[in-house]
Amino acid sequence: MRNTINFAGFDTLPVIGQGTWYMGETASQRAAEVAALQAGLDCGLRLIDTAEMYAEGGAEEVVGEALRGRREQALLVSKVYPWNAGEVDAIDACERSLRRLQTDYLDLYLLHWRGNIPLEETLRAMERLQQQGKIRHWGVSNFDTEDLAELWDEPGGNHCATNQVLYHLASRGIESALLPACQQRGMPVMAYCPLAQAGRLRESLFSDPLLTQIAQQKGISVAQLLLAWVVRQQGVIAIPKASSVAHVQENAAALEVKLTDEELARIDRAWPAPQHRVPLDIV
Repeated sequence: MRNTINFAGFDTLPVIGQGTWYMGETASQRAAEVAALQAGLDCGLRLIDTAEMYAEGGAEEVVGEALRGRREQALLVSKVYPWNAGEVDAIDACERSLRRLQTDYLDLYLLHWRGNIPLEETLRAMERLQQQGKIRHWGVSNFDTEDLAELWDEPGGNHCATNQVLYHLASRGIESALLPACQQRGMPVMAYCPLAQAGRLRESLFSDPLLTQIAQQKGISVAQLLLAWVVRQQGVIAIPKASSVAHVQENAAALEVKLTDEELARIDRAWPAPQHRVPLDIV
């Protein structure tokens, strides 16, 4: 398994990072969330992903607290609402995120999903933010194949650093066209909800007899198996959320898990990829 990647100026970035969706929503959990993020940094999980949407800025505040005195250790990612992605509004939104994050720059700023503002206008805003030193790189999230094709046709669109999309064993639609297109371009894909979001799909994965058997045989958890499966793909970075120190340490240990060809074949038979193009899953 490739457990590091060259990404956004970081030469040896681990292919598992830290997500923050649902952080910052409960004051009593703040200390534990900060401790988890700091433990992730201690384990080498340098990429921290957040967004102005998460707890309406609350998650960014948690990340800002976690990064006090450690900002240079992290590849910091945040995302802008599509209605804030205009040429002027994106500047203001980014500055608000920077204040909450207690930093003067983002390593990566993403358009959270596509809205009604023309891509060319958002690109101008991203380029201006780069010129001002407020962001180092920019990218997109929840863009399907056609959206990326349109983006790449825009002047400067080929500077897009990543596409962050839903990807886990029970949601393999990106493997048909989107992931190969990104791989062909050498553009990393960030997989959010790599363990599936809470609900029926997650329960079916974590209770699956085959996955449980393989995990037990390897002496790992099903979560570690699922993370190792996601990052088996070239150019894919997983960003699971872990709001406890124990969970983030478990995620970091998944970097050392290697799945054999035989194990991957068994998983493929039980959880096959779609045989045809399907629309991009979004949660």
